[in-house]
Amino acid sequence: MTHHATLQIAGHTLPSLGMGSWRLGQGRYSEQQEIFALHRGLDLGLRVIDTAEMYGDGKSETLIGKAIEDRRDQTYLVSKVYPWNATGGQLEASLDASLRRLRTDNLDLYLLHWQSGNDLQEVVTLMEAMKQKGKINAWGVSNFDLPAMQSLLQVDGGKHCAVNQVFYNLAGRGIEYDLAPWCAEHDITTMAYCPLGGAGSHLLELEEVKTLAAHYQVTPAALLLAWVIRQNKILAIPESGCVQHVEDNARALQLEISEQDCAQLTRYYPAPESAEPLEIR
Repeated sequence: MTHHATLQIAGHTLPSLGMGSWRLGQGRYSEQQEIFALHRGLDLGLRVIDTAEMYGDGKSETLIGKAIEDRRDQTYLVSKVYPWNATGGQLEASLDASLRRLRTDNLDLYLLHWQSGNDLQEVVTLMEAMKQKGKINAWGVSNFDLPAMQSLLQVDGGKHCAVNQVFYNLAGRGIEYDLAPWCAEHDITTMAYCPLGGAGSHLLELEEVKTLAAHYQVTPAALLLAWVIRQNKILAIPESGCVQHVEDNARALQLEISEQDCAQLTRYYPAPESAEPLEIR
C-alpha cells in the first residue's frame, strides 16, 4: 500500500496531517501547554492548523493567534465562518474579526462551516472577493454532502472550491461511497474532522486497534490516523492540546499499514455499500 503523506490544496503541497482546535483556549489544558503543543506540531511539520469563529466563541482563534504570531510563515491557517455570517452584509466583518484574533492579515483557507439555506452563488462571490482583496488565499466548505457539492459546482466560480471538511474515521466511513471519490475527481481535498471518532467514540479503546498499534509500536491514535490518511486527498485534523499527543499523532505520517492489517482493522467497520447521509458533529 503506497503511502501519500502529502497532498495539494490550491497549489500548496501540505502534509496529510494537521491540527484541529475545537476545544483549544477553553481551559482543558493550560494556555502555555496548548501553545507548546501547537509549536511542537509545527516543528514536526504539521503545518495545517484548523479553527473556526465558532470554537469557544473565538477563544480558539485567539489562542492560535498567540501561538503562531512569530510562526505565521510555517502555518497553513484555516478558519470557518458561521452560515448566518456568510452573507453580503456580514462575511467580511466576520473574516476581519477572525483575522484580528489570529493576529494575521490573511488566511490560507476560509470555509463555510455548514450549509444553512445559504445562497451558494452569494457565498462564492463573497469568497472570491475576499481572495481578490488578499484576505484569503483559497476557500472551501465544510459538512457538504454530495448533492450540496454538486449544487456548489453549478454556480459561477464554484469550481474554485478547494476543500470539503467532513466527519470521517474508521467507524464513520459514509463519505467513501460517493462523496470522497467525487471530491477527488474534482480536485477538491477532503479534510477529515474527528478522525479518531469524536466525542463518545470507543475507537481508541478497541482491542483490535490496541493490538495492531502495539504491533506497529505506535499509539492507537497514530494507527487510526494512518488509516484515515492512507489514501491520497484526505487530510486529517486531530485535536490536541498536549505535546505528547501531538508527537504520537505525527508518527502517523510515516506509518504504512499493510493491506492485511487494514483488512483486519476494517473487519468490523466495512466500507459503505450504498450512499449514506453525511454525519455531522
